Amino acid sequence: MSQMPHLHINLASEPFRKDRALLVASGLVAGLLVILLGMLSITILKEREAARESRARIAGLESQLRGVQQEEAKLQAKLREPANETVLDRSVFLNALLLRKGISWTKLFSDLADVMPHSVRLVSVRPFVTGDNRVQLEMIVGAQDPAPVIELLKRLEASSVFGGTAVQAEQPPSQNEPLFRYRVSVNYAQKL
Repeated sequence: MSQMPHLHINLASEPFRKDRALLVASGLVAGLLVILLGMLSITILKEREAARESRARIAGLESQLRGVQQEEAKLQAKLREPANETVLDRSVFLNALLLRKGISWTKLFSDLADVMPHSVRLVSVRPFVTGDNRVQLEMIVGAQDPAPVIELLKRLEASSVFGGTAVQAEQPPSQNEPLFRYRVSVNYAQKL
């Protein structure tokens, strides 16, 4: 018996193709794209919310700024009133004199630090120019007891930068302020 050759005959209208791998890969890519789209959408929504909050904060700050500007305008108008004009003129005059004298705040505090005992607290200092064009300091100092303040007065008078001192007022400790407070005037000859 003779053998017949094997013939492969495909009776389908289209030949068989192996598309399953391509379809699975396409499905995975589509799924990743959908996930990426979802993440981008969430990010966009968060950014919109952050921008809305920023705009609201900016609007609030602008409102506060307008309020401060209105308050400043009221204060400027009050300063320009005739009753306050002399005080303002005097303040401008004194500031001009202080600028002319060239008082250095850094040097002033450095000079005070050289004579100030460690247990004395400087509460405030106000320089002003006297009628004879000299600089005088009006200070408020505080301490737990009077002895360190007396030491400060001695050091001020012995200093080459400071001169005669005078205690203008004394205030004993109170519930609100636990320190002895002294208002002291002292001549100041800053080396310019």
